[in-house]
Amino acid sequence: MFQLALLFFLVPLIELYFLIKIGGIIGPLNTIMLVVITAVGGAYLAKREGLKTLYKIRESMMQGIMPAEELVDASLIFVAGILLLTPGLITDILGLLLLIPVTRKMFKENVKKWMKNRIEKTDIYIDL
Repeated sequence: MFQLALLFFLVPLIELYFLIKIGGIIGPLNTIMLVVITAVGGAYLAKREGLKTLYKIRESMMQGIMPAEELVDASLIFVAGILLLTPGLITDILGLLLLIPVTRKMFKENVKKWMKNRIEKTDIYIDL
């Protein structure tokens, strides 16, 4: 819980710091335009990748296959969309990295490892 509160406090401060620094270098109007362009471009990519992933999920389900990989992709694309809606360049860059299939694959592998560790650490016993 503390880590989440710290995240909500630190991320905006870091974003603000970088926006001010970049604004000092390229100017305030150019900085605003950069944020707008990354948001619009990211929204387009999020829509494209999201629709592509939904199509893959539908195809897998029609074949009777559980779309586990595609669901992880969809979750990462959703997180990317949230990051792109957050004003700032660092969150935009991270969001864009989650949308590009090559870099999303790296994140996906880490998420799968994290999920596997969480499952192995739980003491849940299901009697079927």
